[in-house]
Amino acid sequence: MTLDKSAAAYWSANLRIIAICLVIWALVSFGFAILLRPLLAMLPITIGGVDLGFWFAQQGSMITFVILIFYYTWYMNRLDRKFGVEEE
Repeated sequence: MTLDKSAAAYWSANLRIIAICLVIWALVSFGFAILLRPLLAMLPITIGGVDLGFWFAQQGSMITFVILIFYYTWYMNRLDRKFGVEEE
């Protein structure tokens, strides 16, 4: 693989994971926390004594963001090793 093809493949994979993380972020923060909150509040599921809608709007979105950060870091380190651009 030439350098140009390798760089293009690297950035393509990088942009793909960024897009996936942004979609998950938007789904959780806007979808679950705002749009679906009333619907989720009607479900008979409680976490920590609060309804599921409130939990997603408050705690679930923050936990999801932290998980996304760690996943992105892990994935990019793996991708960097694959393409030989890792840092020490």
